[in-house]
Amino acid sequence: MNFFKNTLLTKRIVIFVLFIIVSLILWNTYVFFQKFKKDERTKIEVFAAAQLELATNTDLNASVNLPLKILETNTNIPTILLNRDGSIKSFHNLDSTKTNNPEYLKKQLAIMKKQNAPIEIKYEEIIQYVYYKDSDLLDKLTYYPIALVLILILFLTVIYMLFSSNKIAEQNRLWTGMAKETAHQIGTPLSSLLGWITILKAENISEKYVDEIENDVHRLNIIANRFSKIGSTPALNKENIVSITKQTFTYLESRSSKQVSFQFTSEKEELFSNLNTELFGWVIENLIKNSIDAMKGKGNISLAISENKKAIKITITDTGKGIEKSQFKQIFKPGFTTKKRGWGLGLSLSKRIVEEYHNGKIFVKKSEINKGTSIQILMQKIN
Repeated sequence: MNFFKNTLLTKRIVIFVLFIIVSLILWNTYVFFQKFKKDERTKIEVFAAAQLELATNTDLNASVNLPLKILETNTNIPTILLNRDGSIKSFHNLDSTKTNNPEYLKKQLAIMKKQNAPIEIKYEEIIQYVYYKDSDLLDKLTYYPIALVLILILFLTVIYMLFSSNKIAEQNRLWTGMAKETAHQIGTPLSSLLGWITILKAENISEKYVDEIENDVHRLNIIANRFSKIGSTPALNKENIVSITKQTFTYLESRSSKQVSFQFTSEKEELFSNLNTELFGWVIENLIKNSIDAMKGKGNISLAISENKKAIKITITDTGKGIEKSQFKQIFKPGFTTKKRGWGLGLSLSKRIVEEYHNGKIFVKKSEINKGTSIQILMQKIN
């Protein structure tokens, strides 16, 4: 519990610190951007003053070196000098390969009008306007905050995934420990029950009752073995999937309500696959129990086994309440349940056993509301 509290606190602190850092960077970027934009306008105002100086200079002996030098120093800010009637008089720092195209100049002028207010040049009866566009450096600076935010989102995503994986790993260790401890605790009364069965046989009690008790004890032993295998890589052996599936199906049929009709069919008596019998039996049991719950203890359950060239197909069909199509994948996620009681672990555990341990596949084949559901398992076939 302390681990989860510490993880959550650390996560909040990291997010808060990152938020402060990014906020400061964004604010400094904004301040720098405004200062840089102001400096560029000042530079263009000086540029316009140089234009005015050249236009109003009537003294042939006067030096024009300074105004010309000012005009030459502007190498990065695109400008267009516009007459009062809207005609273009001159331009600087535009793409020389496109300046012969009036549409290009018109487009650049529209951008300049949108970005910055013009600077007026006025002398005698003449009025001209200097329009200018932000420099490439200023344009790049405009997108810097966006890039920074994207980097932050990526960084937070990585942190979130890291904390989530640590949390999941811790939960898995907890569930594994609980499962193994449960298996250990079940082992003690199981040993005692086996002893009592031996005594009952010696007392000439009806074999029918003793056999049923023995079946249930055997079932408890299988359950204990299942729990003991959680968290470990199970051993897979070549097994007849038909007999194993039928064994679990028959056991549940004998211990279910008579209002549930069971039907088992198989194309062949023997179909082989690499299996762990305890874990695969657990999958069949989970699916059948889910079907019984979906029908509220009344209806029909059928289990059909067939094959194709590569796979063995096991299809379990019920006449229950059905599943919405949007939930076909959701039902296999841990914690998802439509029941008032239950942790929603049965189907997620079944998916893990089939797909991770047996390299098979499990999915909802078909479902209709108030008509029923078919879930299919695909297992690799061994000749």
